Amino acid sequence: MDQSRRNFCLGAGAATVGAATLSTAPAEAAVARKGGDPAHRWAMVVDVRKCVGCQACTVACIMENDVPENSFRTIVSTYEVTEHDSSGTYMLPRLCNHCEDPPCIPVCPTGATFQRRDGIVVVDNTVCVGCAYCVQACPYDARFINHETQTADKCTFCVHRVDAGLLPACVETCVGGARIFGDLNDPGSTVSKLVREQDLKVLKPEQGTQPRVFYVGLDPKFQGRVDGTPTLWRPSAHAERSLAGKEHA
Repeated sequence: MDQSRRNFCLGAGAATVGAATLSTAPAEAAVARKGGDPAHRWAMVVDVRKCVGCQACTVACIMENDVPENSFRTIVSTYEVTEHDSSGTYMLPRLCNHCEDPPCIPVCPTGATFQRRDGIVVVDNTVCVGCAYCVQACPYDARFINHETQTADKCTFCVHRVDAGLLPACVETCVGGARIFGDLNDPGSTVSKLVREQDLKVLKPEQGTQPRVFYVGLDPKFQGRVDGTPTLWRPSAHAERSLAGKEHA
């Protein structure tokens, strides 16, 4: 059993006080939360130094959550960086930040978007009307309208897996070990230790949403960036090119 999996399993059984370095959620937000175990506060740490941009996380998420074609719950955005006459590629894994103060919730007119007591933000697509207010409110470009269900869609930390004691699919399949998932309320978990001991960063801190997706090694120049080029092979585009080639053969 690897360290990430072992720490997750240990954290799932712990009911301890939260890390002292984290701010407490407003009382009114805690009252509005429903479902989930309040003994936990799930979070993710992404080490961009270990990300190789293979998109295994993206593909695993698509397969696990039946994400429709050309939509993504998580993806690795890539940037071409030029410095001192040399060029390189910068990888930035992105997903829903499961914020402590999520701006997507108050704009939802039906209550379809809500936060569980363990901090995971989810969408009840039996209530969602597809108005896309939450999509516009998210400062991280982490939501989309599912063109098959016509409802809001996004990363849920694979909540069905978490409830079963498993890791999110993207963490399970990350070949570089760049994604670490665990319980912030367990001071012995890897994510808690990293939050306490390292200088972690979050995307768009000026938004005041208190993201619970943290980054190790994030260049400050990219803290405000959420766009980028997804280096993912798209089967539909490949098929269209192949068909066009055959037609002109």
